[in-house]
Amino acid sequence: MDIDEALYTTRAMRRVKSDPVPLDVQARILDAAIRAPSGGNTQNWRFLLVDDKDVIGRIAPLYQHAIGELWQTVYADRLAAAEADPDAPESVQMLKVQRSAQWLADHFEQVPLFLFAFIQGDPTGGSIYPAVWSAQLAARAQGVGSSLTAVLGFWHPDETFEILGVPTDEQCHGLLRQLRLSDGSLGRGRAPTRPGGVLPEPVGVTGRLRGGPAPVDSRVGLSEPPQGTSGTSTTAPNALVSTPLLECLPDRPAAVAQW
Repeated sequence: MDIDEALYTTRAMRRVKSDPVPLDVQARILDAAIRAPSGGNTQNWRFLLVDDKDVIGRIAPLYQHAIGELWQTVYADRLAAAEADPDAPESVQMLKVQRSAQWLADHFEQVPLFLFAFIQGDPTGGSIYPAVWSAQLAARAQGVGSSLTAVLGFWHPDETFEILGVPTDEQCHGLLRQLRLSDGSLGRGRAPTRPGGVLPEPVGVTGRLRGGPAPVDSRVGLSEPPQGTSGTSTTAPNALVSTPLLECLPDRPAAVAQW
C-alpha cells in the first residue's frame, strides 16, 4: 500500500471482529510507531498491548461509563441538535459516529487487542500522538482497522492504571483499539472529510499484557533500527519490547530493561 492510499483511507473502525492480530503484524505496527518524531527526539513513550480477556473485562465498565459521561457533557449540545434535526447532513454524520462509538462501548469485551499509548514529561501529548497515528497508518497497511479514544484518561485514569499495573507517573494520551479484518474491503472506505479550517529518565517502547503473572516486570531493549529505514527518529537504546514480539523482529541486539 502506498502512502497516499494509507493517508486517504485510514478511518475510525469501531465495529470489530474478534479475530486475533498476529504477533508479526503487531511488531510491524509498533516498529512503525517508534519511528515517529518526538520533542527533542526524547522518545519518552511507552506502548502497552493488551489482549487478556480478564483485563479487558475489568476495563469495560469503566469505558462504558466514560462514554456515557461523554454523551452527557462534551457532546450533549451536538447530540441534542442532531436529534432535533436528524435529516440534516451534519446530524446524519454525528448520529452515525455516536452509534458507532456506542456499539464499541457496548461490545468492548469483544475487541481482541488494545494498544495503550503513554508518555512522560509531555502533558500536551505532542510527542505521542504522531507515534499513535503512525501506528494507525501501519495497521491500515497490514489490513488492521483501528480507532483512537482518550475517554478513559479523562474519567477513569487511576482505575485504568491500577488494572494495567502502570506506574502513576505515566500519562495516558490515547487508547488505540485494533481489530483484525478478514475482508480488506471493510477497511477501504475513504476517510471522512474534516471541516477546514528537564525530563524523567527515558522510558520504553512497548510491553505486552496477556494472561499470566507479572506481565510488565521485564522487557527486552532494541538498539538498532530495521534495515532499509532512514531518518533520525530511531529506537532509543533503552527502548522496550516484550519477548514474544522480539521473536518477530530477528537480528537485533537486545538487553534486559525494566519498566
